[in-house]
Amino acid sequence: MKKRHKKESSEVNLGFQIAPMVDVVFVIMLFFMVLAGAVQTENTHNTKLPGTIPVKDDTPTPDEISIRIEDDGQVFLNDEPVDKPEAKTLPELAGNLINLHNLSISANSPEVMVTIYANELARYERVIDVLDALTRAKIGNVTFQAVAPE
Repeated sequence: MKKRHKKESSEVNLGFQIAPMVDVVFVIMLFFMVLAGAVQTENTHNTKLPGTIPVKDDTPTPDEISIRIEDDGQVFLNDEPVDKPEAKTLPELAGNLINLHNLSISANSPEVMVTIYANELARYERVIDVLDALTRAKIGNVTFQAVAPE
């Protein structure tokens, strides 16, 4: 009887195993194929920039009015105080705004533009009071700005 000699594991040569390598390559290829469908090219976003239009030299600039609302409720129209802080309807402010609106209509100038500067601690109710006065004056071109003008 012949005695079998067992080889050590380090002596065993299994050769180069290609099957696991092919599996890994297919998984990586599948991963990139799936991702390629989700990529958007920049060419699909068409953006048109505004062109230049010749402007007449006599184009009137809009009348710009600033309204500032302080923390205590005091309202300033172009740095001039109007009405008392307790006045809910702001009759003086509304009257001045109506006059400015009528003047801009009679002078064929563009619509009056109003910028509201409200302090950080100003009450929202007071801002609404100012917006109500602007509505009574039929002024709709209103913007808000966070920082008061210097």
